[in-house]
Amino acid sequence: MASDKNAPHRTDGLPSLASARAALEAAAGLAPEEAVAALAEARVQLDAALDEAMAQALLAGHSLRSVAADAGVAPNTVPPRVARTAALGSYRGPDDRVTAEGVTRARYDVEQGKHVSAAPEATTPLRFRRRT
Repeated sequence: MASDKNAPHRTDGLPSLASARAALEAAAGLAPEEAVAALAEARVQLDAALDEAMAQALLAGHSLRSVAADAGVAPNTVPPRVARTAALGSYRGPDDRVTAEGVTRARYDVEQGKHVSAAPEATTPLRFRRRT
């Protein structure tokens, strides 16, 4: 299990979380119909912060199932989500998922002081497309 001194990130330093807070603050002063875009942006940023926090929890030694349960998501959605994070992005496989072996390797690297962070991938949120 990783010690606190070797932990690569903390949740209070997540840029996505700060962006989500800013979007929420912007939405607070708007009329409901104008707040929709700001709230949608806050949701996107909050999802990115959740993904990073899940990756950090995995690095700290928590199980994939417990992280999924705490986040309120299905366990099979965690590996692709954490593959897009800075904390575990460099440990993803060719299928764009972080396997249990990848998490184990990342934990070992953190303990050895050799953890490799990756730039988080920019993802485009899914959009509704009307069928014609």
